[in-house]
Amino acid sequence: MAKLATASQFLCPLLFVLLLLCPCNAFYLPGTYMHTYAQQEEIYVKVNSLTSIETELPFSYYSLPYCQPKGGIKKSAENLGELLMGDQIDNSPYRFRVNVNESLYLCTTNALNEHDVTLLKQRTRDLYQVNMILDNLPVLRYTNQNGAIIQWTGFPVGYTPDGSSDDYIVNHLKFKVLVHEYEGGNVKIIGTGEEGMGVITENDKNTMNGYEIVGFEVVPCSVKRDPDAMSKLNMYDSVDKVNCPLEIERSQPIREQERITFTYEVEFVKSDIKWPSRWDHYLKMEGAKVHWFSIMNSLMVILFLAGIVFVIFLRTVRRDLTRYEELDRESQAQMTEELSGWKLVVGDVFREPTYSKLICVMVGDGVQILGMAIITIVFAALGFMSPASRGMLLTGMIILYLFLGIIAGYVSVRLWRTIKGTSEGWRSVSWSTACFFPGISFLVLTILNFMLWANNSTGALPISLFFAIFALWFCISVPLTLIGGFMGTRAEQIEYPVRTNQIPREIPARKYPSWLLVAGAGTLPFGTLFIELFFILSSIWLGRFYYVFGFLLVVLLLLVVVCAEVSVVLTYMHLCVEDWRWWWKAFFASGSVAVYVFLYSINYLVFDLKSLSGPVSAMLYVGYAFIVSLAIMLATGTIGFLTSFSFVHYLFSSVKID
Repeated sequence: MAKLATASQFLCPLLFVLLLLCPCNAFYLPGTYMHTYAQQEEIYVKVNSLTSIETELPFSYYSLPYCQPKGGIKKSAENLGELLMGDQIDNSPYRFRVNVNESLYLCTTNALNEHDVTLLKQRTRDLYQVNMILDNLPVLRYTNQNGAIIQWTGFPVGYTPDGSSDDYIVNHLKFKVLVHEYEGGNVKIIGTGEEGMGVITENDKNTMNGYEIVGFEVVPCSVKRDPDAMSKLNMYDSVDKVNCPLEIERSQPIREQERITFTYEVEFVKSDIKWPSRWDHYLKMEGAKVHWFSIMNSLMVILFLAGIVFVIFLRTVRRDLTRYEELDRESQAQMTEELSGWKLVVGDVFREPTYSKLICVMVGDGVQILGMAIITIVFAALGFMSPASRGMLLTGMIILYLFLGIIAGYVSVRLWRTIKGTSEGWRSVSWSTACFFPGISFLVLTILNFMLWANNSTGALPISLFFAIFALWFCISVPLTLIGGFMGTRAEQIEYPVRTNQIPREIPARKYPSWLLVAGAGTLPFGTLFIELFFILSSIWLGRFYYVFGFLLVVLLLLVVVCAEVSVVLTYMHLCVEDWRWWWKAFFASGSVAVYVFLYSINYLVFDLKSLSGPVSAMLYVGYAFIVSLAIMLATGTIGFLTSFSFVHYLFSSVKID
């Protein structure tokens, strides 16, 4: 031992010195592949769908009479997640030249007709935002509200001044592009964004010298110009600069027969912001104390429930088992007549539950959803699901869900074998597992999609994408679920520790319905996640970035623990009153949290999304909230059921039965 200690004392400093002497390469994982631009190199802005927190119905940028690029409109390649979120990224005529500050003319529209005016006024009053992208960065806008600087992504289509019945269009944009001069270096950068995987090596560094775009800001304003004089200009001709904002008299109203001139300015500003830090402004986390309060609140709930479980195991269960095992057979028989509680249901506790096939299917789907959620959040917390990669989070979730079908099939069929004692009917269980949750979700999404189609929204999925999703479902998920089910038939069967009586034991009458206690148990898991749920809903429906996946991972782990503890406590309470029908109650003891999540979503719709207008928007919100709540019910219910099953199996395997 002394020699080993001496050797370690010698090796540690030596290793430290070697690490200092070795040349190192740094890796940067999140974000897109870095791109540098040469002096005066042309860059074109891209435009995304118009979005609004009032309607939640995205529309194409070119559905309004905006200037179009010279070469025509070209759509960017989009991944599955972007298509499902309603993104439609097109090219635009906005052209910048690196480090060249200029004020340019774009175009003058034809005289607005009645349809154009109606559409522009509607989009203005529905608070639609124009979303632009430069080098994969969304455009930022800053406003001063009550002395506080508010950051927004995008800028409004138009505005309606207070006390005025006229609407004014935003037709002049003052862009500020922040650039950082890059001179290469002994660095390797790995990108995981929309440009795909990329590595900058030592051989490339000399060609990478140039300017990186690290910020993209805009000041929108409305300017009334002489359409006759402006229409004589060509696209990208120079025009006078404008000081925004302007008086109402000098702004461009939205009226019939008006010809609107679109112009823009661009200013390049050198910045000390490094390229890996350029998303920090977008992902600035607000309310960190609230997240920590949520976690501490969850920990208190966990400690409280852990104390109850500790008492159940060490004081009650262990004491009863010890007394029971110390008696001889004759005394045990005599004691059994006098006993009450969970020991009396020993012959019924593993009796087949009602709707046994359904519980197998729901547990299988729950394992699939839970696995998808945990893996996705872990990767997001590690930085692999960067917001720079639009749609990557949703795409990753879908791919994970498809391939985790093999686990869903295995779990559902193995549980089916355990309940039935035979593999007969496993194909039906596997098919039901593959179609239960996806089928319900597909039906709801189809109904919502017809609503979006009727409103000509870009959020509506094209029929080709519908068939693609259907093909993914039946060509990947279903076969993998069937393979998993087949593996479940070959797995070792879980044997019950006690025999089940032929005649069911009568359950004593209770003063209050047992389901009341089960429904109330969901409040404890809900208390673990409701604060984080608020931030997630705000991210989805108010257009904010959500990137505190570290907090979300901690909350998810705490939720798993709370669901397990709640279900075990409720199962033990039911067994103590001689209620052997614990299967479904164990599932819904933790799964009932989904009811509170759905009710909270409705509360958020009524009190926090007051601006959301129209029955279509409300139906979209309720439909998506239903799908999410169903997924939460399956995942949390599965946690509770599997924990309770393990608890009951352990509990009765400790009882000696002849």
